[in-house]
Amino acid sequence: MVDDLQTSPAQVPPHLLNDPQFVQAAREHDFPMLFALAHSHGVSYYRIGVACGIKPERVSLIARGKAAITTLDTIVRVADALRIPGALLGLAARPWEDSTPKPHLESDDGDDPMNRRRLLRGALAAGLTGAALGALADTRQSLDLALTADSEPADLSDLEAAAETYGYGYHGQAPTQVLADIVGDFAELRPLLSTPQPVASRIRVCRTAGQMAGMTAIVLHDLGARRHARAWFATAATAAQESGDKQLLAWIWAREAMVPLNYGAPHAAAQLAEQARRAAGDSPTAAATLAAAVAARAYALSQQREQARDALIAADTFMERLDAGARADTWLTHGEQKHHVHLSHALTALGETGRARESQNRALELSAPTSTMTRSLLQIDAAACVRHDGDPEQACRRTVAVMAGLPDAYRTGLVHRRALDLYRSIPAHHHREDAVRELRDVLAA
Repeated sequence: MVDDLQTSPAQVPPHLLNDPQFVQAAREHDFPMLFALAHSHGVSYYRIGVACGIKPERVSLIARGKAAITTLDTIVRVADALRIPGALLGLAARPWEDSTPKPHLESDDGDDPMNRRRLLRGALAAGLTGAALGALADTRQSLDLALTADSEPADLSDLEAAAETYGYGYHGQAPTQVLADIVGDFAELRPLLSTPQPVASRIRVCRTAGQMAGMTAIVLHDLGARRHARAWFATAATAAQESGDKQLLAWIWAREAMVPLNYGAPHAAAQLAEQARRAAGDSPTAAATLAAAVAARAYALSQQREQARDALIAADTFMERLDAGARADTWLTHGEQKHHVHLSHALTALGETGRARESQNRALELSAPTSTMTRSLLQIDAAACVRHDGDPEQACRRTVAVMAGLPDAYRTGLVHRRALDLYRSIPAHHHREDAVRELRDVLAA
């Protein structure tokens, strides 16, 4: 039906448009607050629903935060129904703002694509009437708005820069502090994802969300929160898939493979790492190199020695061909230090202690003094090599020294797990020796 664009049964009182709380809610697309404020100023949920083409009971759910508005089409209808100027909602000026009539098709539920299609067909059955042309224009203009907006979200560049900064790792900060900072900035992405964006900006937002969610998962993994790490990796993968960035997706899956890898499920880790390798392809990228290195570790831990050596060769081959940017020392790239950290673990698990020590020494040379967790893991790998070469007592003493020298924040999670793996590898007939019992007590504490 054709709506009278000069009036609306759900129009909010003009003074409400100047209310700071209403203005902020509009800018943030906080529709629960918008609907609640309109209702408190005498606009019933029934009137809002009729004017917006949304069932009144669903309007009530939205006002209580139990349902959401996510489509651009519905946001536009809310603007027209409540007479909220387009600028407040991040839209172009609405036709009624300059008194230009524009037809409006009412629907029972604006979020139902099949219903919208039925109504459009009904309008077109009568020919190219004003109502039909108006409906066609609404559909086209909603896509135009997303495709051709000429400005990016104000905070997007800052958030991209923040993601790059977090990629440089802990730098001596406690993992919990880094976690708080990343998640704080990650939360700033939500309004950008719920606001209509140009396609290019939407891709950048999703890519940044994937990076931040992935790095959040890395910290949770390091702290030992495996289940939560996997949930954040799943969120990261969803964002990466929406961005269309296959290398980011491969990086996420390769990093996710390190959760089962480091916590006792190498077969599951190998499957994830191979999935990452397929996504990364055959080009020498950071993600492809990481995926091959993680696969090598997983195969080595599961005693699939041939597959482990093949993956090591692939990882080394990729590493030799990486460009300078991909070799940067960050979580998101694959530098030489990180490469040797992976080789150290894989070669230690294979019992190739000579080559393992070479990688350990090179990785320690390249690790900053503030790389507390990485240096500790390398030192425990070195202790595991000592154990493999036949001196479990000395291996335990070295591991105890590593644990004793760590701040409390680093004695849990991944470091604890690596030390526990070493203890469990010691034959039972050594468990009465003083050094072995001391390591057991340190791990229990």
